[in-house]
Amino acid sequence: MKGFKPFQSTTPFSLFNILSHRHDLLRFRFCSFSSVLFRTHHLNSHYLTCSFPYSSLLHSCNNLQALKRIHASLIVSSGFQPLSVASKLITLYSQLNDFRSAFSICNSFEEPNTVIWNSIIKSHVDSGLFGYALLQYGRMRELGVAHDSFTFPIINQAIWSLGCRVEYGETVHCVAMKMGFGQDVYFGNTMLEVYVKCGSIGNASKLFDEMTHRDLVSWTSIISGYIYGESFSRGFKLFNKMRMEMEPNSVTMVVMLQACSAFESVNEGRELHSYVIKKGFMVDRSVQNSILRMYTKTGGSGEEVETFFSEIEERDIISWNILIAFYSFRGDIAEVAERFNEMRREVTSSIESLTLVVSAIANCANLSEGGMLHCSAIKTGLHDTVLMTCLLALYAKCGALEISAQLFRDIPHRNSITWSSMMSGFTQNGFFKEAIELYQQMLASGLQPNHDIISTLVIAYTHLGALQLGKATHAFFIRNLSSWPEEDSAPLETSLLNMYIRCGSISSALICFNRVVVKDVVTWTSMIEGFGTHGLAFEALKFFKSMLESEVQPNSVTFLSLLSACSHSGLVREGCEVFHSMKWGFRIEPDLNHYTCMVDLLGRSGKLKEALTVILKLVTCPDSRIWGALLAASRVHEDKKLGEYAAEKLLELEPDNVGYYTLWSNIEASLERWGEVEEVRRVMHERDLKKKPGWSCIEVKGMIHGFVSGDTSHHQVEEICKVVGCLNRKIQEFGVSIV
Repeated sequence: MKGFKPFQSTTPFSLFNILSHRHDLLRFRFCSFSSVLFRTHHLNSHYLTCSFPYSSLLHSCNNLQALKRIHASLIVSSGFQPLSVASKLITLYSQLNDFRSAFSICNSFEEPNTVIWNSIIKSHVDSGLFGYALLQYGRMRELGVAHDSFTFPIINQAIWSLGCRVEYGETVHCVAMKMGFGQDVYFGNTMLEVYVKCGSIGNASKLFDEMTHRDLVSWTSIISGYIYGESFSRGFKLFNKMRMEMEPNSVTMVVMLQACSAFESVNEGRELHSYVIKKGFMVDRSVQNSILRMYTKTGGSGEEVETFFSEIEERDIISWNILIAFYSFRGDIAEVAERFNEMRREVTSSIESLTLVVSAIANCANLSEGGMLHCSAIKTGLHDTVLMTCLLALYAKCGALEISAQLFRDIPHRNSITWSSMMSGFTQNGFFKEAIELYQQMLASGLQPNHDIISTLVIAYTHLGALQLGKATHAFFIRNLSSWPEEDSAPLETSLLNMYIRCGSISSALICFNRVVVKDVVTWTSMIEGFGTHGLAFEALKFFKSMLESEVQPNSVTFLSLLSACSHSGLVREGCEVFHSMKWGFRIEPDLNHYTCMVDLLGRSGKLKEALTVILKLVTCPDSRIWGALLAASRVHEDKKLGEYAAEKLLELEPDNVGYYTLWSNIEASLERWGEVEEVRRVMHERDLKKKPGWSCIEVKGMIHGFVSGDTSHHQVEEICKVVGCLNRKIQEFGVSIV
């Protein structure tokens, strides 16, 4: 309705004031012909049950113009009793968003009527205008309108829909008790739901215990309250207690089975399955699907899941989606595809089905399968924001960023997940500047970043070395720390720590480390790796000792970081001690990465024979990285024979790796063997192997500037070259040459 603005859930009004007569309510003044012609005196509630010939017309009315024509006909007809259709008219006007006419009907009665006021309040609740529903209830109280058994349940529905504080529910509860509705089962059940949804299980339990009459709804509400309050054992005990008073229905069984799924309680789930069979609830499809979901969520075997699935006689789309989600979670892509094809022969696929399959295929980056599903979605018209976001992520993982970007532009209502997926797609493919630019666009659209977006942004800043921008993001994280769950904050703190390390600010990384409340093995390992990267091997070893004193057990990555630190600082003895401690002290078996670090450690210190011995005697299947470490060491120490041997092994493993050819060529050039250099370059030319130019970037006043080797496209290239030339001359004055 034009000019009508509903309250949002954050509207700062007090329900206590609304319920009291001291609150100065807004009065709605509407003037219309119906408000005059509708005025009647001393009408009784029995008119509500009177039959009326226009009833069928009102039921079939689906637009505002037609409704107003029927309304006008009612007013001018003879023998018209307004109260008999007032409630229906209010409901219809509200459904068609004409609240002005609905209010005019309510205001037309000089003697307030409970049913009419219930209707006007409920119409606001049904339309999602929960704040206005409570305001209208305040006006109803001010006018002294009597309450019936439906009034408070309607108010309770508005309260839990608003997500209000528990004090609002307590206030309504108090007023209802004073009015004598305390023993009304319908009111008690809605009051239970308010307390449960507000998370006040104590109030809910007290109310439940005080109820003299309890039905299935009462029991199911209090059981679900304990279950969703993460007290599964208490909920299960109440379920067993309920069975002593009355038999549960299918809704209760669905609640219990969902609880078993959430808490992964397979034993209790099997007990409930037996109970369902015994009591004959298996005819209910919702119960069947809940049992199937229970087996898929509680670690049931594939055979167990398949057996129960085959026993479902009339499988619907929900049954198939549960099965597909089961195989998707297990990473069995072939089974997902097979089940999806079987499903389409039995039922019509839904958006949820396509989303599940697309998400599964995205994990294995299958572009062709994803494209076919995309075409199927277009043909069937099944597409929404969630599915398009999944397709966007799929194309990004497959490197098809142009299609991802087009999908992103085509999504009309982008949410935080959509923005996060597109930013993640850019960072996964190395387009870090584009990810940052997209983040700026998101802020301009008025959307606030969530945890995933900040994590992706930190990754982009880390790769670009954008320290100042990273610090700004860190400040944003600190300001909003209280609004994020602790399980999301810990990984982000570690990412920020890594960002400072990669950007060269080890002191800031150390400050960030000290601020982390719960330091796990990942946090300690990241800091140890940071010290090693900056050539501070002794500090890395000290941190490792502190880590052990803090009773945090290291893992294989921790030892890899320590070995790398010792390698970069030339600490051969310390590195060998770490390697020995890893294998014999902590019983962690070294893998190929650890042996590569040992080869690099020995090779850098000139112990080439020992490094070769490690490869030949300790490594079962040497890869290109470990031979590359030996080749690099051979170049530094000018061991021609060992370098050629390592180069041969490298090119056997990766004959098309241009980097290894370049390294081999540099070794030959350093020995002034120009014929061999020419031969290597000839092979590179024949195989069309071209080395990608190196690139770097620098952050200046919050702007990222990128540079590629030989590139002259930067708008300040002349000034930059002059400064570099000046620096080069200054360095040469000190007898140092620039390669």
